Amino acid sequence: MGRDVDYKNRDRFIQLGIAISTLRRIRGFSQEKLSEKANISRSLLSNIEAPNLAYSFSLDVFYNIADALEIAPEDLIKASVFPDGVIGNK
Repeated sequence: MGRDVDYKNRDRFIQLGIAISTLRRIRGFSQEKLSEKANISRSLLSNIEAPNLAYSFSLDVFYNIADALEIAPEDLIKASVFPDGVIGNK
C-alpha cells in the first residue's frame, strides 16, 4: 500500500480520494470517525483523501471505507469517475 501508482491510474486514485472525502463530509464524519468505522488509521485516510496525492491502497481498505460510508463499492467507483464526455477524452 502506498506504493507508486502507474501514471495511467494516477487521476483515478486522485478522483477516488476526492469522492471519499466529499462523501465523508456529506455524511458528517470527521477523518477520525470514518477511519474508526473503516478500521484504518487516520493517517492512511488522510493520504487517500489528499487531492494532490495519488495514493495506492488495497481493495480491503476500499471495501472497508465503502461500508463505513454506507455506499455500495460500485457506486463509490462510479462517483469517482467522470465519464469520458465530461472531461473531453474520446
